[in-house]
Amino acid sequence: MKILFMGTPDFAVNSFAALCREFSVVGAVTQPDKPKGRGYTLTPPPVKVEAEKLGVPVYQPETLKDGAIKDLLDELSPDLIAVVAYGKILPSYVLDYPKYGCINLHGSLLPKYRGAAPMQRAIIDGEKVTGVTTMYMEKGLDTGDMLEKVTVEIGENDNFEDIHDKLALVGAELLVSTVKKLEKGEIIPEKQDDSLSTYAAKIEKTDCLIDFSKSAQEIHDQVRGLSPIPLAFAYLRGKMLKIRATVILEKDGSYGNAGEVISADNRGISVACGSGKVLVTEVIPEGKKAMSASSFVNGRAVSVGDTLVSFKE
Repeated sequence: MKILFMGTPDFAVNSFAALCREFSVVGAVTQPDKPKGRGYTLTPPPVKVEAEKLGVPVYQPETLKDGAIKDLLDELSPDLIAVVAYGKILPSYVLDYPKYGCINLHGSLLPKYRGAAPMQRAIIDGEKVTGVTTMYMEKGLDTGDMLEKVTVEIGENDNFEDIHDKLALVGAELLVSTVKKLEKGEIIPEKQDDSLSTYAAKIEKTDCLIDFSKSAQEIHDQVRGLSPIPLAFAYLRGKMLKIRATVILEKDGSYGNAGEVISADNRGISVACGSGKVLVTEVIPEGKKAMSASSFVNGRAVSVGDTLVSFKE
């Protein structure tokens, strides 16, 4: 089976490499190089880096519209197109091209969390389990028939990076399994129940602003769902304070005004929530690098009685 892979970020690299070990991958279609960092250095996407390492031809079209890669498809003649976090909607001429169709690896247990940010949203929502799903692609957003699933537990303190890495590994194994079964005709596609679907919208800045009137559990879930990127934040003494990690100290009860710093020591910064309290353990102060909350405390940048707020004073 000849496979054309379409993917871009780190999440797709494991799947791409796994397919290359098991099948004939005739090419990797990925997003164009983009400027990054303060120097705006033109940086290749992770899938391109891996493809060059493995000797797989790389293609970086600016668009897929108007038959932009039709000639490429004719040249490569893939039997299957495997898509993992490519980043663009596939037009009909691509979806309809390969004999075995286009299949996608999605970072949720469909039909829950269709959309751009399934891993982050699952953590923010306090889900205890998530997983990966392989599915046939169609014009709708993550609405195609499901092929296989694997479930992964979300630990109490797992953050976005933890779940991302876990799902990337199990997703690669699942994708290989799905392709092998498709080739043998051993999979019966399952329709998604649209009534059970939820939407995982792209993370916006408003999703990152912490409202300490919420419960300790909600705040802890928000912080870990957005860590290490883009990071949840609040304002302290008029400056943004990004919060990389928290621990729940108490889930219930009242310990002061919402956002009030009730202790600041070598453990970190204890903050009162709408119910319960959290311990902030890692921060990034405005204009500075990441540091432990205890170092922030030792620098006398925060004191008992200060308040973390959701607006710039």
